[in-house]
Amino acid sequence: MKSLLNDEVVAVRGVLTDTHPVDFYALGVAGAIDRIALPLRERGTAVHLETPHHGMEVDRQSALLLYRAAQELLSNIYKFTDATAVTVRLGCVNHAVQLKVTDDGGGFDVQEVTSGKHAGWGLRLMHLAVGLAGGGMTIRSSAESGTCVTVTLPLD
Repeated sequence: MKSLLNDEVVAVRGVLTDTHPVDFYALGVAGAIDRIALPLRERGTAVHLETPHHGMEVDRQSALLLYRAAQELLSNIYKFTDATAVTVRLGCVNHAVQLKVTDDGGGFDVQEVTSGKHAGWGLRLMHLAVGLAGGGMTIRSSAESGTCVTVTLPLD
C-alpha cells in the first residue's frame, strides 16, 4: 500500500503533525495553518480561517513562530476540548501581526495550566518563545465562552 503521509497532516496520539512542512513558504502562513486544521475538520469541528490582510509581509522567523503557535493551539483543541467551532484569525494590528485562535469548548483554568507542576508545557514554551521574539500572548478561557489565545508579534 502506497503511503501518502508526505502530503498529509495527520493526528498522531492526538497531536496535529504536519508531516511535510517543506512547502510552508509556498503556502504561506495562512495556507499552512489551514492545512494543519484538517484533522479537526475531519472529526467534525467547524474551522473558520480569517485572513483580512492576506499577502501581508511577515519575516521568516515570525512566520514560523506563528505557524508553530497555531500548531500547538490547534493540537490542544484537538486533544483537550469538545469544541464544535474554531476560528483562526491572522491579521495586522497596530504595526504587529496577530494570531487569534478561539474555540467554543469547555475552557480551562488558565492559572493552573500555565503554572501548574505537570501540565501546560506547550503553552508555557510558546509564551516564552513569543516573549523572546518581542511579542505578547494572552489567554482567556471559561466554561461558558470557551478559549481565546492571542499571539502578537511586532512587524518592525
